[in-house]
Amino acid sequence: MLLVADSHLGFDWPSKPRVERRRRGDDFYENLARATRRALAGDVDLLVHGGDLFHAPVIPLWVAERGYALLLEVAAAGVPVALVPGNHERARLPYPLLCRHERVVLFDRPKSLRIETEKGAVTLAGFPYARRVRASFRELLAETRIESANDETRLLLVHHAFEGATVGAHDWVFRDAEDVVRGSDVPAVSAVLSGHIHRQQVLTHDLAGHLLRAPVAYPGSVERTSSAERFEDKGFLLLDFEAGRLVRHERVPLPARPMRRATLAVGPDAALSLRDQLERLVATTPCDAVLELCVSGTPMALESRALGARALRELFPESVNVRVSPRAFAGEPRW
Repeated sequence: MLLVADSHLGFDWPSKPRVERRRRGDDFYENLARATRRALAGDVDLLVHGGDLFHAPVIPLWVAERGYALLLEVAAAGVPVALVPGNHERARLPYPLLCRHERVVLFDRPKSLRIETEKGAVTLAGFPYARRVRASFRELLAETRIESANDETRLLLVHHAFEGATVGAHDWVFRDAEDVVRGSDVPAVSAVLSGHIHRQQVLTHDLAGHLLRAPVAYPGSVERTSSAERFEDKGFLLLDFEAGRLVRHERVPLPARPMRRATLAVGPDAALSLRDQLERLVATTPCDAVLELCVSGTPMALESRALGARALRELFPESVNVRVSPRAFAGEPRW
């Protein structure tokens, strides 16, 4: 089985770009294509996409067509495909008719169904992203009726944060917020397969150290979406089940662009001129990097112009994506 999630198609992928520059949308599409090609290798009996296939609920038609085409190719080859709408899609996939196929299952509402794979029957259950899920998780789970299914392998497909998941450069831990599922609410199934958390991980214990009733698997995103992910590897998961239990998970890497974050000191008290700082960055930044610049201090008029998008594009190589952080401080992104 192959689990992939958070492909965010449409991210930095405009139909009619006003500025010619390298677009990150191609990076996300190509990595999803790599994952779907792996599903066609002959040893994958099910492909699950754990949500946020697209970056927004409203996207151009051509983006939807290209994204669904990758999944429909897998389904046409005889491999079932299961999809869960995520939070970026506002719990509804755009243009849902484009992904209709007898081997494509869309969890547009809480439900469960039995599918036949080359390795036997599997019960899939799931529901789309729900806000404030901590209070509603048990009710949504009950609506799927997965706990009454008889198949040995029973999988719950969702797009949510579970207690104990970690993210970010400083290992932020999800604990008890209204959008975090309690570890004690994880059902006794073969596994929970989820998107939403962009770091690849498999949870087996809650925050108190108690064994979860089922492992919670996150494949992570297919590419780095923010500087908080700059130290994380990207990829997808291959999962093997025997007698209804997860016996093996393999992390399959995807090529992620190097991501850098730098702080620039501006204003009359800066030790180095802004130009000198930028030139040093140009010399030390990998040629295919995604670079986020944070600003410390209040820039003067000339400095503001030097930090403009056009000026930065002229200074850095065309192969580098560079932008100034919209945050007013040089701290870590919050989760």
